[in-house]
Amino acid sequence: MLRVHKVATVQFEPTMFDKARNIARLLELCEAAAKAGARLIVTPEMGTTGYCWFDRAEVAPFVETIPGPTTDRFMALARQYDCYIVVGLPEVDDDDIYFNSAVLVGPDGVVGWHRKSHPYISEPKWSAPGDLGHQVFDTPIGRIALLICMDIHFIETARLAALQGADVICHISNWLAERTPAPYWISRAFENGCYVIESNRWGLERTVQFSGGSCVIAPDGTVPAVIDSGDGFALAEMDLDFARARQVSGEAVFAQRRPALYAELLTNTFSWNPHDFFGLYGHKPWPVGRQSRITVAQMTPGNNVEANLNRIAVLVEQAKTQHAADLVVCPELVLSGLADPAASAQPIPGPATDRLCRLAAQLDLHLVVGLAERDGGTLYNSACLIGPDGLIARYRKIHLAEADRAWATASDTWTVADTPLGRIGLMIGHDAAFPEAGRILALRGCDIIACPSAIKGGFCSPHAGTSVTQSAPIPTGADPHHWHHYRVRAGENNVFLAFANVFDPANGYPGLSGVFGPDTFEFPRREAIITDGAEIVTAVADTSNLDSAYPTNVVRRKDLMLMRLPHHYRDLIRSERNG
Repeated sequence: MLRVHKVATVQFEPTMFDKARNIARLLELCEAAAKAGARLIVTPEMGTTGYCWFDRAEVAPFVETIPGPTTDRFMALARQYDCYIVVGLPEVDDDDIYFNSAVLVGPDGVVGWHRKSHPYISEPKWSAPGDLGHQVFDTPIGRIALLICMDIHFIETARLAALQGADVICHISNWLAERTPAPYWISRAFENGCYVIESNRWGLERTVQFSGGSCVIAPDGTVPAVIDSGDGFALAEMDLDFARARQVSGEAVFAQRRPALYAELLTNTFSWNPHDFFGLYGHKPWPVGRQSRITVAQMTPGNNVEANLNRIAVLVEQAKTQHAADLVVCPELVLSGLADPAASAQPIPGPATDRLCRLAAQLDLHLVVGLAERDGGTLYNSACLIGPDGLIARYRKIHLAEADRAWATASDTWTVADTPLGRIGLMIGHDAAFPEAGRILALRGCDIIACPSAIKGGFCSPHAGTSVTQSAPIPTGADPHHWHHYRVRAGENNVFLAFANVFDPANGYPGLSGVFGPDTFEFPRREAIITDGAEIVTAVADTSNLDSAYPTNVVRRKDLMLMRLPHHYRDLIRSERNG
C-alpha cells in the first residue's frame, strides 16, 4: 500500500430545487480534482440538493436511496479515475424515513455511508437522527470515517472514529456563524492525531450565510490546504504514517487513555432539568453561583520552592489589587518547578500549602496552584484548590505525560468542588489533551474548570481573515489566535475554562494562558488571553442561574451536554479500543 496519497476538498454552493445542476457541477469539480491526482475527494453536506428545507414534503422530490442514481454517477467517475468520493445527499430508506447522509463511493461501488447522528436545529424539520453509528471503512488508500456537520461539535464522534483506527475523517458540512476553518475542526484532528478533510459549502440560502473555508487539516492541527470562498477544490497530501503515529504534541495519547474511568460518558446528566437533577435526594445540589472575576497567571517556575512561593504571592496580590480577582489559577508544578519536581515535592497539607491558605484568607479569594505532592513514599502531580477558609480540594493528575511518568503516580479520582463562585472541576495540563476529561467534569455540573498547565506550543494558530460576509458581530478580519485548543475545550463543554500555562519560550512553553467562555459562537467572546508578555489576565464569569424554573445561563443549561447521544458511545469505555 502506498503511504502517501493526494486528497481534495471540494467547496461548492448548491442551488435549491435544481438537483440536476448541482450534481453536474459536483461531478465537474470532482473530475478536475481527480485529474489533479486526488485519490480521495470530499464534497459538501447536502451538496446535491441544498440544505434549508422547510419540511419532509418540500425535500421529498429530491431524496433517494443508497445505492441509487446519484451514487451510480459518482461511482462511474470513481471507477474512471481509480479514486474515492464522499457525497452528501438526502437519503430515503425502505421505510420512507429520511436521513441527512454522507456516502463513500469507490471504483467498485458504494463502500459505506453515514447518517448524521447528532442533528442540528434544521434536521428535525425533515430527517431522523442517524442510526448507523460511527463506522470506519478500510480502503486501499487508508481507513476512512465520515461525519456530518454538527456531529463534530461532540468530542465523542471523532474519538469513536479514531479509536477504530481512522486515518482520516471526512467531515462534510454546511457550517455557519464563524470564520472558517473552524476551531472545532482543527481540534478534532489535533486531539485524535488524524487527518480531517473538511468540505463546507459557501453562499447564502434562505437568509443563512454559510462560511466556506473548506480545508485539509493534518494530525498536528496545521492546515496545508484551504479555500476561503467560492466554488473550487484544494489539494494536499495525506501521509498514513503521520496519522498512524497517533500522537498529540509528541505524546502517545491513545496508549495513555484511562477508559476504566470514563463510564460517565455513557450518561446524560442534562437530559433532565439540571436544577432538579443536581438537587435530587438533597445530595450535592448546585451552588447558587454568582458573577466573579477569574484570573490566570503565567510564569516561569524555578527550582526553589520558597522563591516560587514568593513569586506566586506577588502575582496573586497583583490579581487582587489590580483586577479584583475572585479566583486565581497558577500553572502546573508552579510551586515545585519543572526540572526535578520529585526533589521539591510537598505534603498536602503542609508548610507550602499553609502559606497559600494564609494568602487566600488575607486577600479573600480562591486560588488554584500546581505542585508535586509527596504522600508518604508516593509522588503525585497535583493541584490544590484553596479558599478564604482554607484547603477545599486536592486533585492528582489522572493522565500522565511521559515526563510525569518518570516520577509521578497516576490518580484514578476526578475532583469537583462547590464554592461560592460555582462548581469547580480540576484537571492538570496533559489531562486536557484528552477530551474525555473535560466532558466528565461538565457532566458533573461544573461551571468552571481550572487547568494549571505546562503545555508546549502547537495548540494555537492564526487566521488571515475571510472574504465571506458575515453579519455583525461575527468577526471576519485577521486573528492571531483564531484556533486556541483550550477555547474549544471550554465551548464544547459549556464551561468557563481557566487555562494557566507555564511561560518559558526558551524551553518551548509559549504561555498563551487564558480564561475562555462557555459559548463558542458568542461574539464578542467572553474571554481574555495573555498575548503580550503580561503575567496575568482576567475575565468575568457569571455562573448564577438558580432564579428560574429552567436554566437560561448557557454555563448552567449546557446545550451541548443536552444534545449528546450516549447510546452511540459505548466503545469509548472499552479498553480493547485503547490504542
